[in-house]
Amino acid sequence: MAMSGQSLSSAQPVEIQLHQVSKILEIAFDDGARFELPCEYLRVYSPSAEVRGHGAGQEKLQTGKMHVGITALEPVGHYALKITFDDGHDSGLYSWTYLYELGAKRGQYWQQYLDKLAAAGASRE
Repeated sequence: MAMSGQSLSSAQPVEIQLHQVSKILEIAFDDGARFELPCEYLRVYSPSAEVRGHGAGQEKLQTGKMHVGITALEPVGHYALKITFDDGHDSGLYSWTYLYELGAKRGQYWQQYLDKLAAAGASRE
């Protein structure tokens, strides 16, 4: 599915729903896209420096996040969402563009994460 850079960067969310029991954040965008993003996926791909590091190759592999949930969602201006996780992590600002990217590339990104866990001999548990 090809996507132009234009739609990727300009789509705005029209609906955001947190499903506490299934631990899914559902986001619908004004271009018709709708994504279901598991809390664990959002947590391991947090855009915070704590997870991403301060440059390429400095990413910190997140492990043991299988059961993580979200305790709070807070809009930041008209461009991002601050997500507070129940493990205390709350320093990631998820821009609408980044949330769209996480939704659009979920299959690919999730497989990369599973591969990194396997390579490190680490677990989601």
